[in-house]
Amino acid sequence: MSLTRARSYHHGDLRAELLQRAETTLRESGVDGLSLRQLARDVGVSHAAPTRHFRDKQALLDALAVAGFERLGESFDALTPAESFAEPMRAMALTYLRFATENSALLALMFARRHSPVAGDEMARAVDHAFARPVSLIANAQTRGEIIPGDPRRIALTAVAALQGLATFLGSGLVFPEAADAWLDDTVTHVMLGLRPRP
Repeated sequence: MSLTRARSYHHGDLRAELLQRAETTLRESGVDGLSLRQLARDVGVSHAAPTRHFRDKQALLDALAVAGFERLGESFDALTPAESFAEPMRAMALTYLRFATENSALLALMFARRHSPVAGDEMARAVDHAFARPVSLIANAQTRGEIIPGDPRRIALTAVAALQGLATFLGSGLVFPEAADAWLDDTVTHVMLGLRPRP
C-alpha cells in the first residue's frame, strides 16, 4: 500500500485539516481556487478521501462558513460581561472588526453561504451562536432603557453592517490601519447615538 493511500485511511482529524487548508487556499486564491482534488493533494491523501467528509465543493464551502460563524461566536463569548452598554459595545465592535479584517475572504463566504439551501440546521445554529452575544447585549440594554425598543436581532445586525462597512474601507485602503481605532470609536459613537431613546 502506498504512503498516500495509507494516509487516507490512517489520518488523524482529516476533516479539520481539510478545512484548515481550504481556508488558507480561500485566503490566497479565493473560492475559484478551491477544489476537493487539490485539497487532497495538499494534505497528502487519496483524491477520494475528502468526499468522505464533503460530498462536493458546495458542501465544503458550507462547512467553511459554519466553522467561520462558530469561530466568530467563540470570539464574542470570550469577552468579559459588563453591566453597562458602552464598554461591551466597543469591545464587541473591536472583536468583529478584527475578525472581519483578518478573515475578509472567509467572512464574505460566510455571508454568501448563510442561506445555503443544503446547509440545514447546522448553519442556522452557527449563525445564531455567532450573534447571540451581540443580540443579548442589545436586549439587556433595552431592558435597562439605554437604547431604543425594537427587534434586538435587527438592531444588532444594523450595528454589524456599520462595522462591516468600516472593515471594507480598511481592506480597500480607503482608511489607513493607523487610523482604525479613531474610525472605530467614531462608528461606535454614531451607532450608540442613533440607538439612544428619543425624547
